[in-house]
Amino acid sequence: MRSVLPFGLWVSSAVLFTGCAATPPGDGRDSEPHIRALLRQTPLIDGHNDVPWGVRARFANHLDRFDFAGDTASLDRPMHTDLPRMRAGGVGAQFWSVYIPIAEAPGRPGDARTVIEQIDVARRLIDRYDDLELALTSADVRRIHRDGRIASLIGMEGGHSIENSLAVLRATYDLGARYMTLTHSRNLAWADSATDDRALGGLSPFGEEVVREMNRLGMLVDLSHVSPDVMRHALRITEAPVIFSHSSARALCDHPRNVPDDVLAMLPDNGGVVMVTFVPPFVSEELRVWLNDQQAERERLEAQHPDDAEAVDAGLAAWAEARPRPVARLDQVADHIDHIRRVAGIEHIGIGSDFDGIGAGPLGLEDVSTFPALFAELARRGYSDADLRAIAGENVLRVMAQVERVAARLQRQRGPSEALIEDLDGADPLRPAPSADD
Repeated sequence: MRSVLPFGLWVSSAVLFTGCAATPPGDGRDSEPHIRALLRQTPLIDGHNDVPWGVRARFANHLDRFDFAGDTASLDRPMHTDLPRMRAGGVGAQFWSVYIPIAEAPGRPGDARTVIEQIDVARRLIDRYDDLELALTSADVRRIHRDGRIASLIGMEGGHSIENSLAVLRATYDLGARYMTLTHSRNLAWADSATDDRALGGLSPFGEEVVREMNRLGMLVDLSHVSPDVMRHALRITEAPVIFSHSSARALCDHPRNVPDDVLAMLPDNGGVVMVTFVPPFVSEELRVWLNDQQAERERLEAQHPDDAEAVDAGLAAWAEARPRPVARLDQVADHIDHIRRVAGIEHIGIGSDFDGIGAGPLGLEDVSTFPALFAELARRGYSDADLRAIAGENVLRVMAQVERVAARLQRQRGPSEALIEDLDGADPLRPAPSADD
């Protein structure tokens, strides 16, 4: 399928929502034709989209129950993503996230099965539509983009997916996974999460071995979701550039999922990329504070009315009426890009939307058709065409190519790691010690 929604729809979004000055007279670099030409030269690579979990949640992984070439915004549970809107947004390559939920415990038996099912649904989705083609290397991305298709990559969200097993890590790589986020929202036995209590203060010895094996395989080490200590630890030991598939700048929005300045300052030596995200409470500090205050008010009301849910709801409604919810905006996403450029440099920025993993996107970035509005805003801020191409995809392609070169070197030097978590950390919480009868 090649038909698309009108590409020009993003122009009005940029004017209405960013609140920024109009393009200087005679400078048309933020125009539709100019942005379209740039995205023909360099594929726009989005680092994170949760459509595969949306397919599981809505349709139990039955692809014949919906039409990805149609309008998924009209579903009972609307989606941010479909092929017409990807085409309208100029998407050239997409990392499809194979997210699976994480339990309160650090991983659980069965996670490997679930992540394989999600890799399978991603691959079946890719095979089902001619607009999509599976990409496994940086060269694949360039070739597929030249051929007019959308290069489709697979990224695992959360190291709990491998069930503390390097064998499972290797198997998922063989199935097509090309990045893994070391943690998700909870700590693992071998790595701390950004949104959990500090436990290890970084990586365990087995966690270090996971990074080493990812380097050897050629799998991108994704540091979104990990604690700052894990970010620093991984950057010290990795032999290849890293990515943050969907994170922004913590100096602008103090959410633990964002990247501190000292970590940003490490990226030039590593060569890695922060793929700036659109998650509203990671973008807007005002919204982040509002949500924290709302949660505190909820807890206060629940303590005051422990058996009266209606009173809690009424109290929250009154609180919200007196204090309207702030809205994240496209221009704030551009502010994060500005900040990362100042601290790390233009070579270390990409885009990682998290569409279909969030509710409403920022104003002006409501779905995948709106990506060009962000590039128009950056053009108005003085970013050169080379800068825009770097952010769109050249930086990520450079990282991928370097990761592939490191892997080729390491595979000449050593074979697959045979380490077990029991060998390095002393125990596997997912595998009880054998009894005397075993």
